[in-house]
Amino acid sequence: MGRYYSGDIEGKFWFGVQDSNDASFFGGEELEPHFINYEFLESDLEEIREGLATCKKELRPHKTKMAKFFKSRETYSDEQLASELIMAPSKIASLLVWYARYTLGKKILKCVEKQGCCYFDAEL
Repeated sequence: MGRYYSGDIEGKFWFGVQDSNDASFFGGEELEPHFINYEFLESDLEEIREGLATCKKELRPHKTKMAKFFKSRETYSDEQLASELIMAPSKIASLLVWYARYTLGKKILKCVEKQGCCYFDAEL
């Protein structure tokens, strides 16, 4: 069973990798009962972009290979990804956190750029 986010953007948090409050990394405002309600405005664009830049820095030089890897699969194992990235499986967990965060941040950025704001609820 997974945890989802919905509103102006929708998706599923990465099981065992990504916390429900991961969008806090990009700024915004948390409003919570059983969900975390996120609000991102145009005034948050700089912080969102800074967050994405940090994600890219942490993923370097693996971001492109990871994007290709996940685009071609619905399921994966750490061992498969480690083989693709030519690294020890023990180092995969940290990269997965940054990659999951990066994909969430890209959705937030695209939504704010398109609509001027982005609202969504994240299941706790």
